[in-house]
Amino acid sequence: MDETADNCGLAIIESDSPPFDEAADESLVRLARAGDEAAFEQIFERHKKQVARIAGRFFNRPEKIEEIVQEVFTKLYFALGDYSSERGASFSAWLSRIAINSCYDELRRMRRRPEEALGDITDEEAGLLKSRLREGGSGYTSTERNAESATISRDLARKLLARLSPDDRLVLTLLNAEELPATEIARLTGWSVSKVKVRAHRARTALRSVLGEFL
Repeated sequence: MDETADNCGLAIIESDSPPFDEAADESLVRLARAGDEAAFEQIFERHKKQVARIAGRFFNRPEKIEEIVQEVFTKLYFALGDYSSERGASFSAWLSRIAINSCYDELRRMRRRPEEALGDITDEEAGLLKSRLREGGSGYTSTERNAESATISRDLARKLLARLSPDDRLVLTLLNAEELPATEIARLTGWSVSKVKVRAHRARTALRSVLGEFL
């Protein structure tokens, strides 16, 4: 993992997704395919937090996260016939791919709508970033461990990533926040492993350029 990216707080959000009962998911999918609306409601209740967590990696406004959740489950409803555990992916992993692709599509749409971009970096955030960059990855101080500073770091990471292209932002989020290997990112995005590695290199270079503004 790239240390420069770590230093700006991209990996501070810990995963809190619970393990899923794959057998129960498979049963619910079969029922939902047969038209059982209650089964689909159960799928939604079981996995809405998973989708919201993924969306929260890319967007900080609750209404945007809710919009992504609704979009993902709408897509899921019409795509249930395409799911098959025989292809090697669990239902949860398949749903994650839909969620990640939905976030990627929204990042691309937002790129064309500058008015939806995140706000400018505040003086407080800039000061925190300069301090952490100068520390060279020595870790948080006791003050930085409090909830307020953690929130600032999360918002700052999103604002920095918002300055990158959608492809760069996607791959850095999956590498650093989700801590996924290149092979898993390739599976989730449909990219080749070589493309993931090339994109990761370019994204890190782009991020270093952004960070250079604060040195």
